[in-house]
Amino acid sequence: MTEIVHVPLGNRAYDVHIGPDLLARSGTLIAPLLRRPRVAVITDENVAALHLDALRDGLARAGITMEALALPPGEATKSWPHLTRSVEWLLAQKIERKDMVIALGGGVIGDLAGFAAAILRRGVRFVQLPTSLLAQVDSSVGGKTGINAPQGKNLIGAFHQPSLVLADTAVLGTLAPRDFLAGYGEVVKYGLLGDYAFFEWLEANAPRAAAGDMAARITAVTRSVQMKADIVARDETEEGERALLNLGHTFCHALEAATGYSDRLLHGEGVAIGCALAFELSARLGLCPQEDPSRLRAHLRQMNMKTDLSDIKGDLPDADALISLMAQDKKVADGKLTFILARGIGQAFITREVPHDALHRLLSEALANRR
Repeated sequence: MTEIVHVPLGNRAYDVHIGPDLLARSGTLIAPLLRRPRVAVITDENVAALHLDALRDGLARAGITMEALALPPGEATKSWPHLTRSVEWLLAQKIERKDMVIALGGGVIGDLAGFAAAILRRGVRFVQLPTSLLAQVDSSVGGKTGINAPQGKNLIGAFHQPSLVLADTAVLGTLAPRDFLAGYGEVVKYGLLGDYAFFEWLEANAPRAAAGDMAARITAVTRSVQMKADIVARDETEEGERALLNLGHTFCHALEAATGYSDRLLHGEGVAIGCALAFELSARLGLCPQEDPSRLRAHLRQMNMKTDLSDIKGDLPDADALISLMAQDKKVADGKLTFILARGIGQAFITREVPHDALHRLLSEALANRR
């Protein structure tokens, strides 16, 4: 029942295994990569309580020992203090350049542990064991690692590809419904940006995946990973096409900063709202039919997801402040914001030619609808 997606990057190529019970098989799959039978695991306290023993047992079956560091859960962990703590802990474990670091957790742990591995001894190898839907379909694949800054999200980091990704779809069963649905924001993004047939499949089958259907979950994760792998293989360091993967993210990152990277807005929720805003902006600019943002919102509501700024609790800054937050986005070039817009579902494109007044009007009206 396991699917394998290959990420073809020459001497940095690796496989993504997708299916249930991969934690139990982790030792068998990781052992061929090791020079000595020991690994260092970075995780968070919530994931450790749920899955660390299973990983320890899986590694032990192949004679591999492990040491683990459990960090506090949450987006605030993607910061200098926790990066420093992680790197110094890895040094204390005497991790060598040919050893292996394992990132066991969601996107926060994957980004942080991957960045720690990237800068430790100028680069040690690491394995991604993503435990959230969001991490399985997006952040664990492609080699983006990093931490947040006060000025914005993911502004400090490095490209550092993993040596292996094990996406155990059985662990998705331990996610709270809100966390699963937040991850679905990244899944639907793939259909929106370049695969109309996948979006249609999601309209018909995503409710089954959310309800726990394992086959539907494997299909959703595999198709998402395959799309990302294809794009990363063509544009590893985001010089062009890879920016399509940021559909919804220019809005999302500004909203995350506005809500203090708190649980008021999870990343995947921000992506879903951002995708809806990107399609609404596209329709207003005459790029796609108005039916497309309406269809997208209908699907997100069908999945019981956040779709609009009115779904974010608490205060939000005005349109000018949100646009200022967008200006901190790392994709800004020559002072111009980069947006991913669409000519239709499955037809996204990159542009820096978004009229300021259209953007301001969109955000002002969305904020007014909150009242």
